[in-house]
Amino acid sequence: MDFRLVRATENDLPFIMATERRAGYDAFVGRWDEPCHRQAFADGTHAYFVGIEGSAPIGFVILRGWASAERVTLVKRIAVVAPGQGRMLLAAAIDRAFVETDAYRLCIGLFPDNHRARRAYEAVGFTAEGVARGSAFFNGVHRDELVMAQLRPEWERRAGTPA
Repeated sequence: MDFRLVRATENDLPFIMATERRAGYDAFVGRWDEPCHRQAFADGTHAYFVGIEGSAPIGFVILRGWASAERVTLVKRIAVVAPGQGRMLLAAAIDRAFVETDAYRLCIGLFPDNHRARRAYEAVGFTAEGVARGSAFFNGVHRDELVMAQLRPEWERRAGTPA
């Protein structure tokens, strides 16, 4: 398997927008219109990555708070073309965040009933911290959000990186 994670460019926007709009994703994956994505590309606080397997893109990750002064980065969005590719994609994005920035905390939110995502996030080192009631405004409705996080020391232990 030839997998790599590359920084996305605005040329990747058609793939990113098509992926976040895949059938069934409307219940779990957020989506932005093109102007919103272009603004995020330009603002310096978002980092976009595309996972490539062989020569084909398999998914994308958007990280918000990239290299923030608070040293906290949020996995804003992750979406894959086919089930089973998300763990590899997210694991690579986690490594990039901790290697390329001085982030101390990497967090992600998901709907509490999204058990598949929770298992995937736990498998790459995230720990559930609690439910933020009504914190996600999604499809016009306030929904609860399970907050999960991974701290740099936890990643260092998993990655075998000296502290």
